[in-house]
Amino acid sequence: MPFLVQTIEADRLLEEGMDKAISIFWFRRDLRLNDNAGLYHALRSGNPVLPVFIFDTNILDDLEDRKDKRVCFIYDSLKKIQQTLLNIGSTLQILYGNPEKSFEILLEEYNIAAVYTNEDYEPYAIQRDASIEKLLKEKGISFHTYKDQVVFAKHEILKEDKTPYTVFTPYSKKWKQKLNDFFLKEYPTEKYFGNFLKQEAKPFPSLRELGFEKADYEVTQPELDETFVRGYEKTRNFPTVEGTTKLSVHLRFGTVSIRVIAKHLHAINETALNEVIWREFFSSILFHFPHTIHSSFKPTYDHIKWRNNEQEFQAWCEGRTGYPIVDAGMRQLNEAGWMHNRVRMVVASFLCKHLLIDWRWGEAYFASKLMDYDMSQNVGNWQWVAGSGVDAAPYFRIFNPITQQQKFDPELKYVKQWVKEFGTPEYAVPLVEHTIARERCLAVYKNAVAK
Repeated sequence: MPFLVQTIEADRLLEEGMDKAISIFWFRRDLRLNDNAGLYHALRSGNPVLPVFIFDTNILDDLEDRKDKRVCFIYDSLKKIQQTLLNIGSTLQILYGNPEKSFEILLEEYNIAAVYTNEDYEPYAIQRDASIEKLLKEKGISFHTYKDQVVFAKHEILKEDKTPYTVFTPYSKKWKQKLNDFFLKEYPTEKYFGNFLKQEAKPFPSLRELGFEKADYEVTQPELDETFVRGYEKTRNFPTVEGTTKLSVHLRFGTVSIRVIAKHLHAINETALNEVIWREFFSSILFHFPHTIHSSFKPTYDHIKWRNNEQEFQAWCEGRTGYPIVDAGMRQLNEAGWMHNRVRMVVASFLCKHLLIDWRWGEAYFASKLMDYDMSQNVGNWQWVAGSGVDAAPYFRIFNPITQQQKFDPELKYVKQWVKEFGTPEYAVPLVEHTIARERCLAVYKNAVAK
């Protein structure tokens, strides 16, 4: 009889445990436990917090490469989070599938009081979050979102008439004027780690179970040494020099805090801080003008008669244009999933201006290859190069790949690193002569903007 009583009591306690209300924190592009806005608020909600990540098939199913470096980086970042959680008696729950169906599974398994997450400003993410909020609302569950991937978001940097800025310089001035310690204050999540839901480790799927395979990739820690950051202007344009901060991938997936980074750069180097502001400027443009994903910000530039030669596009993709710095950049992209920022501008200009191939083709190719791919940055920068975006510079800005190479890779170290056959008969013949390409581009653009 006592055994029966004990069994009944154990069942009762189990049922009570299942009925106990919890909060969920949903990781997306904020793959860290420290200084995480949404996680901080979840941990202070008064309920135990179950951390969740969803491998979204709406996104993954569009990836052609089953060895996608970005998926591997996300996976490895989640494993680091999981190890920390296991050390404190909690666990990360991984789901794979459509977000709505994933939440339906969670609703069956847990008594969920609230869901916390950080804002995402891309069109698909906005639509996804609206669907999840609607699903939860029907169940009487609150959905809370917080600013975390930017210092200023949405409607925080606007003109006096409450419309968004469309030129960088006045936007950046307003951004700097508004910046103060309040916006850079860190969220002390570690103080509340005891509020994670205590439970045994959840199964952690293998990459193969997610439909992917392990890929080799290199993501180094950000370079934020004070001496390095102070010399940023002198080093950032040279592709063979370790002169960039290596922040882009980490900011894209939130493995570092934008508040920590902005505070650090603000104290040391305004030029480096401007890179953060450009990032937020393009994020604002995409949020306020989502049509720019597929259409020119300046509508008249949609009248450009692109040549769109598929053979030349393929040569550009493979790094066989006959222009060494262009080819080196594309081969670096294809192999490493990254390209030096100066070279990105050169190769993008070459595609749009020299070959007269639609910027959207190049944007899509970068989207398929870049580990640090961020829609707002990619679209914004491609339109900047094409002349069709928010930038005020005239369309006749055309990068000369010959002089760019002479200026930023004078000893050909970068070229020889990536283009092994350079200087041999096997190296490609130039697809087009620079002067001819420039004149052709100016004529086509002039005709388009005259309409």
